[in-house]
Amino acid sequence: MALGLEKWISSTLQFTMGVSLLLLASVLFLPLSVTAQGCSVSNRNPSVPENNNPGYVVTTISVEPGFTAMIDPSSPDGNYFIIQGSELQLNRSVDYETDTVLLVTLTCEKSAVESYSLSIIVTIINLNDNSPVFKETSLTRVIPEDTKVNATIVAREDVSASDADLDIIYYKLDSTVQNTSDYFAIKGVNNPEIYLQKALNYDKFNFTTLLLYAMDNIEGMNVTIHTATATINIVIEQADTRPPWFLPCTFIDADRSICISSTYTGRVNMSEMSTEPLTLEPGPIYAIDPDYILNEKIVYSIVGGNADNVFSVDADTGNLTMNKVAASPNSYLLQVMATQVNNKQKYSIANVEIQVINKSDHAPYFEPSFYAGTVSVGLDPRSFVFQAGDSSRPLMITALDDDFPDKVNPNIEYYIRNNTNFIATKDGLILTNVMLDSPGTAIMEAVAKDTVSLQEGSTAVTVEIIAAKAEISSSDKIYTAQDMGILGGILAALLLIALVFLGVMIYKQYGKTVKFLINKKFSKDFPGSYDNQAYRQDEHPDLSTNKQESTEYINVTEIQQPSLFLTPSSEQEIHELPQTSPASTIVSDQKVEEEEEEEEEKVEEDTKNEKEVKSILKTDRNEGDPGYKAVWFKTDVDPSGENVEVIDDNAANYDDDSDQDLQENEEEEEDYKDDHHRDSGMFLASDNSSFQAAEVSVNMSTRDDSGA
Repeated sequence: MALGLEKWISSTLQFTMGVSLLLLASVLFLPLSVTAQGCSVSNRNPSVPENNNPGYVVTTISVEPGFTAMIDPSSPDGNYFIIQGSELQLNRSVDYETDTVLLVTLTCEKSAVESYSLSIIVTIINLNDNSPVFKETSLTRVIPEDTKVNATIVAREDVSASDADLDIIYYKLDSTVQNTSDYFAIKGVNNPEIYLQKALNYDKFNFTTLLLYAMDNIEGMNVTIHTATATINIVIEQADTRPPWFLPCTFIDADRSICISSTYTGRVNMSEMSTEPLTLEPGPIYAIDPDYILNEKIVYSIVGGNADNVFSVDADTGNLTMNKVAASPNSYLLQVMATQVNNKQKYSIANVEIQVINKSDHAPYFEPSFYAGTVSVGLDPRSFVFQAGDSSRPLMITALDDDFPDKVNPNIEYYIRNNTNFIATKDGLILTNVMLDSPGTAIMEAVAKDTVSLQEGSTAVTVEIIAAKAEISSSDKIYTAQDMGILGGILAALLLIALVFLGVMIYKQYGKTVKFLINKKFSKDFPGSYDNQAYRQDEHPDLSTNKQESTEYINVTEIQQPSLFLTPSSEQEIHELPQTSPASTIVSDQKVEEEEEEEEEKVEEDTKNEKEVKSILKTDRNEGDPGYKAVWFKTDVDPSGENVEVIDDNAANYDDDSDQDLQENEEEEEDYKDDHHRDSGMFLASDNSSFQAAEVSVNMSTRDDSGA
């Protein structure tokens, strides 16, 4: 830029001097040029583009007869011109960057004493014929990984270009390394200062090359563009930017800048102290500095969860050991910290879970030295492998453990170690893991692992892969465990629905009948208590004097039905019966009385060994029997007689519990009788007269004398 400015100043000075000389010449020769008519030119101020070819015509000279035109040797730039005939030509190429104005003087002579001068000023036209130029075309910069975003990487003065044509320079930045151009940029199209616009990551790249282009015109225009290129090499140094990582760990971002470790797990025997470093899963405690070029030293320590100081960790190696026995069956959840020695603020913490278990003296083992099975090609994954020679029994491996009385360890899990085409379930079933496409023999190792003690036992399994049958009948079809489980679930659901439906139907059809039979059975089991179920008077009758009431008594018992259920034909016959007349009602009453007598005979036979039961509702008195008691209505018996006790109207004849039981039995019998009366079409006619009393038999031996 400075060089171009100097050239511009020099050209300006030259132009100024040329103009001054021209004016001076005009003043000196003004009288001559005005009075002389010997010479003239077509253009006294022509313009000539730079980089012209020799012989370029500057102007045309007109000479009068007798006059001769020539170039004045004293002209400042006379050596650039020649006269060819009537033309003033340039004998060389001119450069605007060297000369911006040329001054030439022509002399017109007619004789030795008659001479005239004519000055011509030639302006040189500047053309875009120069490319921009960088002061340095190759640079190298070393920057740390933790350089701040927007920081300057290369200063403007180090990458600015100049142009001899004094054109405006336009810049563009690019990168030769893939996926690195987004990290660096220039401040502007006319400002080539390079800065960092995105945080660096040493693991992604540690070197890149930038290309800076300088152009004297804007791209896309239909003009000639001259371009210069500068190369900038960027070297990235790793910085201490990340804390330690516990291994193994899993990256959680695409930049691979954050790695999360899983929990370490281990086991110790209760009341037993191990002198060796504990074995942990998935591996020993180990942390690294992810800034691996620096690889700072890391130390370990336990910072939490170490109750009673049972465990300790080696500061340098990370090995976990025991200081004392673990007396509690509770697990320990330790927090182990890994810290950089040079910067304690760079640290990470990992969890270590130690389970305290009972000592295991024996590892799992298999009694058979190997297992053999067969499977067909083309089966879906998770298909059974069957025992060799028996295609109906799935192949199952079983491990034993002498630590258990029955040698069955519920904590054992199975897996296949060296073959990914097969898997083992928790129960020991061998299944296919992929669809097998070709016959052959597969040999694998099956492992039984105690998930508590971590002890293992193994056996060999040989599976013969056979070609599939051309046609498989429905009876020979092989169902997977998933198919059998789905079928069992469907059948169980259907069975449950059927049982619920059957129970509802039985209850609706036979609920009242079953209830009646249970009540009847209960009454037979206790023959000492009988109630007249046909009595419809109030449970607490009014014993006060009522002269208008009738003293007549009607004894009614249940009507015994010969059958509990009626056929459709019998139902039709019942509906066709005519309405019951009073005469038929009397006949029915006689039948009822006969059935009552038969029922009473049965009751007497059942209660032969019990104390004699006598009626307490009578209108006659039996004073000869000292154990006899009777209840008399107040309107019919003189209360002044002997052995007569008057009971108040509001007196309770029996206790509340007996009343409640009696009421419940009466309601149940009433429901049953209503149903059977409705089915049989039989009715009891009372000629619109209500019952005044009912004959009731009670066992007097079970009642207190005060309850009479």
